[in-house]
Amino acid sequence: MTAFKGNRVVHDFTQTNPAAPEKVFPLLCPVREADWLPGWSYRLIYSDSGVAELGCVFTTPNPPGSATPDRASAETTWIVTDYDPAAFRISYLWIDPGHIITELRIQLSRSGAEGTRTHIHYRYTGLSPEGNSDLEHYGQSWFESKMQNWETTINHYLRTGKKMTA
Repeated sequence: MTAFKGNRVVHDFTQTNPAAPEKVFPLLCPVREADWLPGWSYRLIYSDSGVAELGCVFTTPNPPGSATPDRASAETTWIVTDYDPAAFRISYLWIDPGHIITELRIQLSRSGAEGTRTHIHYRYTGLSPEGNSDLEHYGQSWFESKMQNWETTINHYLRTGKKMTA
Protein backbone atom coordinates (compact mmCIF):
# COMPACT_ATOMS: atom_id res chain seq x y z
CA MET A 1 0.00 0.00 0.00
CA THR A 2 1.31 3.45 -0.88
CA ALA A 3 1.07 6.60 1.16
CA PHE A 4 -0.63 8.57 -1.60
CA LYS A 5 -3.01 11.34 -0.57
CA GLY A 6 -5.18 13.06 -3.14
CA ASN A 7 -5.21 16.84 -3.28
CA ARG A 8 -8.51 18.69 -3.48
CA VAL A 9 -9.57 21.91 -5.18
CA VAL A 10 -13.02 23.43 -4.59
CA HIS A 11 -14.59 26.28 -6.56
CA ASP A 12 -17.96 28.03 -6.58
CA PHE A 13 -19.44 30.41 -9.12
CA THR A 14 -22.85 32.02 -9.54
CA GLN A 15 -24.08 32.95 -12.99
CA THR A 16 -26.89 35.28 -13.90
CA ASN A 17 -28.99 34.01 -16.80
CA PRO A 18 -31.58 36.05 -18.77
CA ALA A 19 -34.32 33.42 -18.69
CA ALA A 20 -36.51 31.65 -16.16
CA PRO A 21 -35.17 28.46 -14.51
CA GLU A 22 -37.68 26.43 -16.55
CA LYS A 23 -35.79 27.47 -19.70
CA VAL A 24 -32.26 27.22 -18.28
CA PHE A 25 -32.51 23.88 -16.46
CA PRO A 26 -33.13 21.65 -19.53
CA LEU A 27 -29.92 23.01 -21.10
CA LEU A 28 -27.83 21.48 -18.28
CA CYS A 29 -27.87 18.12 -20.03
CA PRO A 30 -25.22 16.35 -22.14
CA VAL A 31 -27.54 16.25 -25.15
CA ARG A 32 -28.85 19.82 -24.89
CA GLU A 33 -25.40 21.23 -24.08
CA ALA A 34 -24.53 20.57 -27.74
CA ASP A 35 -27.18 23.19 -28.63
CA TRP A 36 -25.31 26.03 -26.94
CA LEU A 37 -21.68 25.13 -26.17
CA PRO A 38 -19.23 25.35 -29.08
CA GLY A 39 -17.00 22.29 -29.28
CA TRP A 40 -19.09 20.18 -26.87
CA SER A 41 -18.77 16.50 -27.70
CA TYR A 42 -20.23 13.55 -25.78
CA ARG A 43 -21.22 9.92 -26.19
CA LEU A 44 -24.47 8.95 -24.48
CA ILE A 45 -24.04 5.58 -22.77
CA TYR A 46 -27.31 5.27 -20.84
CA SER A 47 -30.51 7.27 -20.56
CA ASP A 48 -34.09 5.99 -20.60
CA SER A 49 -35.39 9.39 -21.74
CA GLY A 50 -32.59 10.28 -24.15
CA VAL A 51 -31.62 13.32 -22.06
CA ALA A 52 -30.33 14.05 -18.54
CA GLU A 53 -32.01 12.05 -15.78
CA LEU A 54 -30.93 10.38 -12.57
CA GLY A 55 -28.39 7.70 -13.47
CA CYS A 56 -27.73 9.03 -16.99
CA VAL A 57 -24.21 8.00 -18.06
CA PHE A 58 -22.14 9.59 -20.83
CA THR A 59 -18.53 10.15 -21.79
CA THR A 60 -16.59 13.09 -23.12
CA PRO A 61 -13.51 12.63 -25.26
CA ASN A 62 -11.29 14.96 -23.22
CA PRO A 63 -10.98 15.63 -19.52
CA PRO A 64 -13.14 18.72 -18.87
CA GLY A 65 -10.81 21.65 -18.34
CA SER A 66 -7.75 19.42 -18.62
CA ALA A 67 -4.58 21.39 -18.16
CA THR A 68 -2.41 18.70 -19.73
CA PRO A 69 -2.67 18.60 -23.55
CA ASP A 70 -0.78 15.28 -23.74
CA ARG A 71 -3.87 13.61 -22.22
CA ALA A 72 -6.22 14.80 -24.97
CA SER A 73 -7.09 11.23 -25.99
CA ALA A 74 -8.38 10.28 -22.54
CA GLU A 75 -12.09 9.65 -22.05
CA THR A 76 -13.95 11.00 -19.05
CA THR A 77 -17.01 9.15 -17.73
CA TRP A 78 -19.92 11.11 -16.24
CA ILE A 79 -23.00 10.04 -14.26
CA VAL A 80 -25.93 12.16 -13.11
CA THR A 81 -26.02 11.63 -9.34
CA ASP A 82 -28.88 13.99 -8.44
CA TYR A 83 -31.69 15.16 -10.69
CA ASP A 84 -34.61 17.22 -9.44
CA PRO A 85 -36.21 19.35 -12.17
CA ALA A 86 -38.89 20.66 -9.77
CA ALA A 87 -36.15 22.06 -7.50
CA PHE A 88 -33.96 23.03 -10.50
CA ARG A 89 -31.08 20.93 -9.16
CA ILE A 90 -28.69 18.58 -10.95
CA SER A 91 -25.40 16.99 -9.94
CA TYR A 92 -22.79 15.07 -11.84
CA LEU A 93 -19.79 12.96 -10.92
CA TRP A 94 -17.09 12.62 -13.53
CA ILE A 95 -14.05 10.41 -13.47
CA ASP A 96 -10.89 10.85 -15.47
CA PRO A 97 -9.50 7.38 -14.64
CA GLY A 98 -6.32 7.39 -12.61
CA HIS A 99 -6.21 11.18 -12.54
CA ILE A 100 -9.15 13.17 -11.19
CA ILE A 101 -12.65 12.63 -9.86
CA THR A 102 -14.97 15.62 -9.84
CA GLU A 103 -18.28 16.42 -8.22
CA LEU A 104 -20.34 19.09 -9.98
CA ARG A 105 -23.48 20.46 -8.31
CA ILE A 106 -25.74 23.00 -10.01
CA GLN A 107 -28.66 24.74 -8.28
CA LEU A 108 -30.87 27.26 -10.07
CA SER A 109 -33.04 29.86 -8.38
CA ARG A 110 -35.44 32.43 -9.72
CA SER A 111 -34.12 35.98 -10.06
CA GLY A 112 -36.91 38.42 -10.80
CA ALA A 113 -39.68 37.60 -13.22
CA GLU A 114 -37.55 36.25 -16.08
CA GLY A 115 -34.10 35.60 -14.68
CA THR A 116 -32.09 32.83 -13.07
CA ARG A 117 -29.19 32.67 -10.68
CA THR A 118 -27.22 29.51 -11.34
CA HIS A 119 -24.96 28.41 -8.49
CA ILE A 120 -22.21 26.05 -9.68
CA HIS A 121 -20.03 24.06 -7.28
CA TYR A 122 -17.04 21.97 -8.37
CA ARG A 123 -14.97 19.71 -6.11
CA TYR A 124 -11.93 18.16 -7.82
CA THR A 125 -9.84 15.41 -6.16
CA GLY A 126 -6.57 13.97 -7.45
CA LEU A 127 -6.51 10.18 -7.79
CA SER A 128 -2.77 9.87 -8.39
CA PRO A 129 0.41 11.96 -8.27
CA GLU A 130 -0.32 12.87 -11.92
CA GLY A 131 -3.85 13.93 -10.97
CA ASN A 132 -2.52 16.03 -8.11
CA SER A 133 -0.14 17.66 -10.58
CA ASP A 134 -3.06 18.38 -12.96
CA LEU A 135 -4.93 20.07 -10.08
CA GLU A 136 -2.12 22.63 -9.76
CA HIS A 137 -3.55 24.17 -12.95
CA TYR A 138 -7.10 24.36 -11.55
CA GLY A 139 -6.65 27.71 -9.81
CA GLN A 140 -9.17 30.48 -9.23
CA SER A 141 -8.37 32.47 -12.39
CA TRP A 142 -8.62 29.34 -14.57
CA PHE A 143 -11.96 28.47 -12.97
CA GLU A 144 -13.40 31.98 -13.28
CA SER A 145 -12.42 32.10 -16.95
CA LYS A 146 -14.08 28.72 -17.54
CA MET A 147 -17.27 29.81 -15.75
CA GLN A 148 -17.42 33.18 -17.51
CA ASN A 149 -17.16 31.39 -20.86
CA TRP A 150 -19.97 29.05 -19.79
CA GLU A 151 -22.10 32.04 -18.73
CA THR A 152 -21.40 33.92 -21.98
CA THR A 153 -22.22 30.97 -24.23
CA ILE A 154 -25.39 29.84 -22.46
CA ASN A 155 -26.66 33.42 -22.19
CA HIS A 156 -26.04 33.99 -25.90
CA TYR A 157 -28.13 30.91 -26.63
CA LEU A 158 -30.87 31.99 -24.22
CA ARG A 159 -31.06 35.42 -25.90
CA THR A 160 -30.76 34.33 -29.54
CA GLY A 161 -31.64 30.64 -29.73
CA LYS A 162 -28.32 30.10 -31.54
CA LYS A 163 -24.96 28.69 -30.54
CA MET A 164 -22.03 31.10 -30.52
CA THR A 165 -19.45 30.42 -33.18
CA ALA A 166 -16.20 29.09 -31.78
